[in-house]
Amino acid sequence: MSVRELVVLGTASQVPTRHRNHNGYLLRWDGEGILFDPGEGTQRQMLRAGVAAHDLNRICVTHFHGDHSLGLAGVIQRINLDRVPHGITAHYPRSGQRFFDRLRYATAYRETVDLTEAPVDIDGTVAVTPAYTLRAHRLSHPVESFGYRLTEPDGRRMLPDRLAAHGIKGPDVGRIQRAGELNGVRLEDVSEVRRGQRFAFIMDTRLCEGVHALAEGCDLLVIESTFLDDDEELAVEHGHLTAGQAARAARDAGVRHLVLTHFSQRYTDPEEFERQARAAGYAGELTVAHDLLRVAVPKRR
Repeated sequence: MSVRELVVLGTASQVPTRHRNHNGYLLRWDGEGILFDPGEGTQRQMLRAGVAAHDLNRICVTHFHGDHSLGLAGVIQRINLDRVPHGITAHYPRSGQRFFDRLRYATAYRETVDLTEAPVDIDGTVAVTPAYTLRAHRLSHPVESFGYRLTEPDGRRMLPDRLAAHGIKGPDVGRIQRAGELNGVRLEDVSEVRRGQRFAFIMDTRLCEGVHALAEGCDLLVIESTFLDDDEELAVEHGHLTAGQAARAARDAGVRHLVLTHFSQRYTDPEEFERQARAAGYAGELTVAHDLLRVAVPKRR
């Protein structure tokens, strides 16, 4: 059975706390696993969450601040130690190639896995598979940072009443799906477009065009909300978002399920992030993330 869910491995910004690990997020998309921003301690969090190295197919790093990338060394070495039987692709800002190189070869180990480096330097498509297209979009942070957006291809939803009206049933339903036509009846006559699901991952950034482009129409949006609204000046200064800013961006983009994360250690009441997000007008499903949380991608409409 296919599984589409977000596994939250860590939610702290800058430094881990007693209750929050450095960042780390695994998106399970059917049979594939995409690991986003493995901060320090990600390998151990994977163990606690029941995530194996074999589950990984792709690694996406938004930028090379430590809380988003220090776990790369351990994760890459674990992939090789466990002899993952398939290749893995790593995406990251090309401007941080020297940091990726240092983390990839931080210590001695035996390489057993084909790890393909696919650095990002412009907005656009970075990967196309039968299951999804992955795009990157530049964000606004003191170091170069990219967000990622996954889009499933549109499909078609069969309409039982139209199938019945044309006398199509049983094996013929599969035949018209595969061929696009059956005895003069077109697939379009008995089905409608089923929009593909959309997921976006937005970390350290100020409000910018990239935030809105990545969030547009998402079923599930994971976005940083480092600061509360009273500290908006600090957010702008350090290249971050507040809870209200993130929520308004999600509201305007029509996001169905908003996941707030990447919280400053200065705050002790997680519920205040939800209160401010609601006050900003976001009315969809809302989750204030905590470590080891699992969030299902919303079912198709």
